[in-house]
Amino acid sequence: MNDVKNIIFDLGGVIINLNINQTINDFNKLTEQNFETIYTQAQQIDLFSKFDKGQITTQQFILELKIKLNYTGSDDDILNAWNAMILDIPEHRLNTLVKAKQHYNTFLLSNTCEPHINVFEHDLYNQHGVKHFEDYFDKLYYSCRIGMRKPDKEIFEFILTQNKLIPSQTVFIDDSIQHVKAAGECGINAFLLEKNMELNDLLQKLHLL
Repeated sequence: MNDVKNIIFDLGGVIINLNINQTINDFNKLTEQNFETIYTQAQQIDLFSKFDKGQITTQQFILELKIKLNYTGSDDDILNAWNAMILDIPEHRLNTLVKAKQHYNTFLLSNTCEPHINVFEHDLYNQHGVKHFEDYFDKLYYSCRIGMRKPDKEIFEFILTQNKLIPSQTVFIDDSIQHVKAAGECGINAFLLEKNMELNDLLQKLHLL
């Protein structure tokens, strides 16, 4: 791994702590329909893909979700349940990002939506006083702002091309195996951050830090 010059980081589950079960549980409290029939970490109906790609607004997402779930309560209840999965960013992971940026070109690549961005940016400022998350990377890529999402190969090829990155000199770290597989098929050195393993520990294991 001596020739690595670039690292692409996933966000949720790698940098930010996530609890997707909290969102599932909150939705299951709101409605009688099992939320996992339409959404899990590994697989979701097309509604979530469209939202991640920025193809529908937050209001459209909430409306369609209420119809899917046959829910007649408030929009805020739906949005709060959807945002419940977003937890904290530990200080030591921010420190890891600072170290990584000193040695590599670093990028963030996240399947996310505007409400989730708003929540973690707000929490980042309240918890750590960080106003500009983009300062930790050379460039940020949020799926909802570029109209592409993982595991579609086009999003990896887009980042490689836009930044003139050589795949063999690039590492990608994600906590979803389907995303790791797709990046690997693009020639990127892709690694799964397994549950209960810290980002810094993986980077040290790979002799990158």
